[in-house]
Amino acid sequence: MIGCEPHSQLDPPRFTGDTARLQAEPVAEDTDSRPSKHRLVLTLVVITASVVLSLSTFADPLLARGVAIAASYLALALTEVVPPFVPTLLLICITPLALAPLDPRFALPEILAWSADPVVALFAGGLALGVAGHRHRIDAAIASIVVSLAHGSCRRLLALVILGTAIMSMWMSNIAAAAMILAVLRPLLQQPSIQLDFRRALLLGVAMAANIGGISTPIGTGSNAIAIAAVESRVAITFLHWMSFALPLVCGMLGLAFALLLLRYRVRGTFSATPSLVTLDRQSFGVVVVFTLALLTWVTEPWHGLSAPLVALLGTLLLFGSGLLGRRDLNALDWSTLGLIAGGISLGKLLEATGATAAFQVIDWTALPRVVWLGVLVLASAGLSSLMSNTGTAALLIPLALTIDASPRIAVIIAVAASFGMPFSISTPPNAMAYGEGGLRSSDLLFIGLTLMLIGCALVTFTGDVALQALGLP
Repeated sequence: MIGCEPHSQLDPPRFTGDTARLQAEPVAEDTDSRPSKHRLVLTLVVITASVVLSLSTFADPLLARGVAIAASYLALALTEVVPPFVPTLLLICITPLALAPLDPRFALPEILAWSADPVVALFAGGLALGVAGHRHRIDAAIASIVVSLAHGSCRRLLALVILGTAIMSMWMSNIAAAAMILAVLRPLLQQPSIQLDFRRALLLGVAMAANIGGISTPIGTGSNAIAIAAVESRVAITFLHWMSFALPLVCGMLGLAFALLLLRYRVRGTFSATPSLVTLDRQSFGVVVVFTLALLTWVTEPWHGLSAPLVALLGTLLLFGSGLLGRRDLNALDWSTLGLIAGGISLGKLLEATGATAAFQVIDWTALPRVVWLGVLVLASAGLSSLMSNTGTAALLIPLALTIDASPRIAVIIAVAASFGMPFSISTPPNAMAYGEGGLRSSDLLFIGLTLMLIGCALVTFTGDVALQALGLP
């Protein structure tokens, strides 16, 4: 049988909270993961060449230095020879040194104000909720419920794994969502009776759902935050605005992923497992209450007027003030991602303030049909993010796209497209994690990832403008 075997005669594994719990202790640095000398040398060469080219090409010293700083930032961010927050520190330090003597707008207080964007507070609140969910085993409970509700059906398990991973990815890091689901599935995946095709379908389901699920909410992924920050001076994109557009798209893409996996791997039959549900204590329910209050307040923003970043900070205050999170949990927040988002926002403001975005308009895009240049930008966003972080892609492309069309809709479409870059094992952390479990081939990821990428890009290109206009975005 292709897909699942009949019930195994082996003793079924038990899925417990201990199995699902991730290790909270910091992982020692792996010296093998440090950048190679060749990559480091290449990065330095690229930075040097970019600086020399910028200073020799542009006559305006403000523009020339601004482009040199932006190029150096991008070189460090794309090659990943340093931690993700280091390019942000570089931008904050070098900009006042290089540009403040030419224009007081680039003094240190003004540059720091770029990073102190409300969207960073919104994302920080989302990270705090994710840490609380992990700290009190809510993520483990969701993961174990997913397996329990399958009742031995392979198809139902695949559907629930996709749905559960996507729901978790909406509110926490896609890395954490994928890691938790994989931890719960691992005993099942290691059974000798499990067919290889079913194993591949489950692993791909986790990876694709973790990638796609983050599109759903403003806090789901860094590219969403970059888009909201880029247009906040023109329009305030609320939680309700974003989810009204993104959630139907995500549901459709998840359904498509499920159908593709069923057809390609012929998933059918049953599996044998006896899951143990994770028991939640009073503090866990306290976290659920805080999350529910935050969610309800986020989606009802048009009625009460409390901004989403303020709600996120209030939720963080409740979590730490009530003792649901403590001092050690503060270290568990993904400060590196926050630094990356702050850097992406600052990069966009640097390009705008120095006039660099206008200088790059070497093509009269408006002479082309709108769907053509929008499709090019969407494919560029997805293609670049398949090789680099989607946050970095959004930070690079959104400011440039807004010089072609200042409509906030463009920023949202580019950000969403960045989450579709997932055809390779190196494209996203969930892809790498699924691939690392063994059994997957590069062709497996390429088929499902590229298919979803192309269809997703086509959807947002041809329908994104109309859907966002219907929701009231200019």
